[in-house]
Amino acid sequence: MPIYEYQCSDCGDAFEKLIRFSDPNQDTPGCPTCQSNNTHKKLSAIAAIHIGNQSGAASSSCGTSGPFR
Repeated sequence: MPIYEYQCSDCGDAFEKLIRFSDPNQDTPGCPTCQSNNTHKKLSAIAAIHIGNQSGAASSSCGTSGPFR
């Protein structure tokens, strides 16, 4: 099940929601703060990981020399 970020147009609250593909309210879930159905999906940033060794040194899976900087 994907997690989507939503914004309420009435109260401005931002919230996340696990949405099943079979959920009839998948396009407009109710706002948990004001219960309005005037919500819309937010454009979410994606995470990207660069795996590789640019310095030529041996790579480690932890610490500052690992692939996650």
